Amino acid sequence: MNITGEDLILACSAIGAGLAVIAGIGPGIGQGIAAGHAAGAVGRNPGAKSDITSTMLLGQAVAETTGLYGLLVAMLLLFVKPLV
Repeated sequence: MNITGEDLILACSAIGAGLAVIAGIGPGIGQGIAAGHAAGAVGRNPGAKSDITSTMLLGQAVAETTGLYGLLVAMLLLFVKPLV
């Protein structure tokens, strides 16, 4: 079997894309924890629902950027091959 440099680059790009998609696990867990705590906070103090919800959504939007960056890197590695 003869592996060329181009084949090696494509294989490493596929492995790197898979590792980049793993970055979506952290934001998913973090957002679930944040939503759970926000639901508990609203249960304790229903009058502060709007403040709690807006703060939670802002925090989740910031946390989601990590997952989106991982997806962007994976897409770039799979479909944009500048070294080939």
